[in-house]
Amino acid sequence: MGLLRTFKPVFTCQQIWTAVRCVQPRYSSRLASREGRTDVDKFRSQVSSGPSLQDFIKGISADRTSDEDESQPEEHSYLGEDLLTSNSRKVYFEVYGCQMNVNDTEIAWSILQKKGYKRTASLNEADVVLLVTCSIREKAEQTIWNRLQYLTAMKKKRLKTPTPMKIGILGCMAERLKMELLEREKLVDVLAGPDSYRDLPRLLAVADGGQQASNVLLSLEETYADIMPVHHAAQGHTAFVSIMRGCDNMCSYCIVPFTRGRERSRPVSSILQEVQMLSDQGVKEVTLLGQNVNSYRDTSQEHFCNSDPTKLSRGFKTVYRSREGGLRFADLLDQVSSIDPDMRIRFTSPHPKDFPDEVLHLIAERRNICKQIHLPAQSGSNEVLEAMRRGYTREAYLDLVKNIRQIIPDVSLSSDFISGFCGETEADHQQTLSLIREVGYNVGFLFAYSMRKKTHAFHRLQDDVPAEVKQRRLKECVEVFREEASKVNAALIGSTQLVLVEGESKRSADDLCGRTDGNVKVNFPKEDVVAQPEGSSTTPVRAGDYVVVKILSASSQSLRGRSICHGSLRGLAMPFKTLTQDQHG
Repeated sequence: MGLLRTFKPVFTCQQIWTAVRCVQPRYSSRLASREGRTDVDKFRSQVSSGPSLQDFIKGISADRTSDEDESQPEEHSYLGEDLLTSNSRKVYFEVYGCQMNVNDTEIAWSILQKKGYKRTASLNEADVVLLVTCSIREKAEQTIWNRLQYLTAMKKKRLKTPTPMKIGILGCMAERLKMELLEREKLVDVLAGPDSYRDLPRLLAVADGGQQASNVLLSLEETYADIMPVHHAAQGHTAFVSIMRGCDNMCSYCIVPFTRGRERSRPVSSILQEVQMLSDQGVKEVTLLGQNVNSYRDTSQEHFCNSDPTKLSRGFKTVYRSREGGLRFADLLDQVSSIDPDMRIRFTSPHPKDFPDEVLHLIAERRNICKQIHLPAQSGSNEVLEAMRRGYTREAYLDLVKNIRQIIPDVSLSSDFISGFCGETEADHQQTLSLIREVGYNVGFLFAYSMRKKTHAFHRLQDDVPAEVKQRRLKECVEVFREEASKVNAALIGSTQLVLVEGESKRSADDLCGRTDGNVKVNFPKEDVVAQPEGSSTTPVRAGDYVVVKILSASSQSLRGRSICHGSLRGLAMPFKTLTQDQHG
């Protein structure tokens, strides 16, 4: 949830047709009757030249592979290529929610760019406004509803212009609230769910004809493996690469399986191709993305498939049967980290159940795989964890933390917590506070519970914790979290850290900022430094550089230090201070 806030089908339908109601006026005269027959004949002619049954069942031959299905371009012969081409119309994206939505935006933009659309950073210049949305909490959805009211007012001012504005909703909210979005005050022209971005050119063409258009079908196999995202990261030194989509865990509070669908993994070959391309472009950090990223399992090649069962963290279980075969997350992480030894590799958002020892040992051994693990706990109470259907106990979670720190002694841990879940008592809340203290995280994502329709909790549990109690418990969790994060970060004072520079600090134009291997922000003065510790000539520090920074002070959210010299993941033996188990309490 936090950092991402984040089927093979029986058949697939390559094209989704938008129904158009045709209402014929009634006339009393014979002339009108003849004209009516003429109109009917014309309509029949149009229907006969439109899509046939073959268009709907096209491409579902049993002997076709999923890779072949994805690589085939969609054709909409009944629309015509001229209608699918934008004539240089300008599209403006607004992205809300998790990092997966940022990656989805890059995919959608790649598709539209090929059809002639131009991207604009100015809302006032936009012919098409696309909101990439989140449904994880009610507040996120309310933000979109409020934004739609503003955009609709803009749209009305341009109704009589040569290029009237079109508004589209993409992503999870389109999937979850499709009927409300189409019917509520007619605010939206286009809806596209997370698995329907290939259909955007057609949907926009239909909208240009004056009709609302939607495609929110979830897919059993869509991974957009053949679409190379157009990365739009600031300054181009970091990038996110989607490796899988969907989630099968079915935690009782979570809407993701209902808005993102079932788990399916992108073929390893296309992932490696994208990471290699990013390396060639000079990207210094890649984050592998997925709703449940470490459950990655590529079965696209026959030789990947065997009878080996999926290995889980000790003491963890799933609501589904154990999967067999496939190229697993450890295999992918091994290959991705081998592409460029000077490129950092991160991944998010994982589930604690999918951390077998081979993944942990690989992280420990590879210098370019960041020693930072997101480990969502959600609660410290066994009763609440069971109600959440998390598949583990407090004791199993703490055993996993101990195992991680034994294998990766200098690891940084982050987590997610929900305050006020259904049935949570004051004793349950106190157990969550004690877990936060016992583990000692340096980054956290904490939220008050927000019930979502369609979830197991919505159907089976009662949202019985008052809102004011949720907020009070959340505040207490945040306070304890910051106390412990301050201790963890304070233990780094006096150490040297390799920092990837992101750019100028937001707090001061005289400072630069970057992140450590453990994903902690570091601010340091903007000054030239030597290329090597023993060198004498200095050079400027720029965004995308690695620099060695000595840590001088710390807070719960960031570090402050002074740069010593330029650095490299593979060219410098770093004298990092290693945290012991005692320093984590």
